[in-house]
Amino acid sequence: MRKKYIFLSSLIVITLFGCKENKKVEEPKEQKRPNFLFVLVDDQSPFDFKFYDSTSTLDAPTITKLANDGMVVENARHMGAMVGAVCTPSRHMIMSGRTVWSLPSMQGYVNPTAPENLEENTIGAVFNRAGYNTMRTCKVGNSYPQANKQFTVVKDATKRGGTEESGSAWHAEQVLSYLDERSAVKEEDPFFIYFGFSHPHDIRNGTPELLEKYGATNHTDKYSLPTANDKQPPLPDNYLNKHPFHHGHLELRDEENVSGVWKNRDEITVRNEIGREYACSENIDIQLNKVLSKLEAMGELDNTYVIYTSDHGIAVGRHGLMGKQNLYEHSWRVPLIVKGPGIKANQRVEGNIYLSDVLPTLCDLAGIDIPETVQGTSFKPVLMGEKESLRDVMYGVYAGGSTPGMRTVKKGDWKLIKYDVLDGKVQETQLFNITENPNEYIAQHNKSAEMLNDLAENPKYADKLKEMEALLLEEMETYGDPFRLWNQEAK
Repeated sequence: MRKKYIFLSSLIVITLFGCKENKKVEEPKEQKRPNFLFVLVDDQSPFDFKFYDSTSTLDAPTITKLANDGMVVENARHMGAMVGAVCTPSRHMIMSGRTVWSLPSMQGYVNPTAPENLEENTIGAVFNRAGYNTMRTCKVGNSYPQANKQFTVVKDATKRGGTEESGSAWHAEQVLSYLDERSAVKEEDPFFIYFGFSHPHDIRNGTPELLEKYGATNHTDKYSLPTANDKQPPLPDNYLNKHPFHHGHLELRDEENVSGVWKNRDEITVRNEIGREYACSENIDIQLNKVLSKLEAMGELDNTYVIYTSDHGIAVGRHGLMGKQNLYEHSWRVPLIVKGPGIKANQRVEGNIYLSDVLPTLCDLAGIDIPETVQGTSFKPVLMGEKESLRDVMYGVYAGGSTPGMRTVKKGDWKLIKYDVLDGKVQETQLFNITENPNEYIAQHNKSAEMLNDLAENPKYADKLKEMEALLLEEMETYGDPFRLWNQEAK
């Protein structure tokens, strides 16, 4: 009887204990949706950063840490422009996920086949519908106004000065104020913040302390040269004092009328302008640090995808050019860093990504359906380590001056650039092995090694030239390019 009592008592204890344990089991919480901080700067070559070019003297500790904590995409590019203001089609591509010849009409370019009401399927509108709180700050003009209006909170202004109120700090302050407001009302819905800067686009009026650091001055006298200073950054390796042939866009502002430079390409002017560029870029780094620190203090940073990129690159003395209306690597490529949930630290990938791939990727990361109007491809598989790159071939265009203009195509180690401008007065072809010649040295750089040159006229590479010419035409057809170059079959 006693054994039976002990057994029953033990059974009751076990049952009660088990019930108590069962009460501790909670239903799994719904995973919190990720936030997004999309950082877009204006006119920045990837080669300004040490993690793209080890010879750079730019100090950008915040952006460098972002690169170390996330993924750096080696080959990210804008697809090009059919108007002189390259940033305008670039920002349309970012917002809409569409390719260069499929964008809405803009600045003299007419596209009657563009989708109606496309702005309803751009970043702000898409994330609003998905229940995100959306906020934007950026420059005014040379953009996509209908898409910009879709963000719930818009604080746009062009800020290219050297003070807190007139420069990059203003944009940071708009984001910080927005985050304070979220905290004050204990907002729980996720956010999408479009954190755009007006710099380092000219006029590159840096803050006094950063200009002093880089030995630069905000030079304003068109009839004199800036003061030389040993602190100024060195000339880029592919610097030239003149491009060997005309770029094809007459009276192009970026090449003739940038304050502090104008048509000058002497060493003192270029080094001073790079110093101004670096002063503006380091200030962006400082302002980004404020926002990232704020997100960390709010406990939101670990659940936030941070994307850093530019609308296009910029020459600033490379190849004897100053602007972005060219298809050399310094202007066709853009920096691209992504950090966030699921992305391993210290990753570097080939990528082969266009800026038109941004919107579908953002949707993919957020678990949002990608709009049918999107033509780009999500690179989430690249970010998650499932793929090394999105595509094998990349195509680029500049037709903002005289048409047909410039075209480029890249596949593997090889890159072709063609120029058909000024009513056929300039018809040039360049062929580079980008792996052997990443700076795209041409004859004027006086490099003795065969591969450190333009190889288009070298008979040893005639077959490769023919192959790349055919590939370029194929890409032009794929993307609906309305033009043909002088040695291509007419449409």
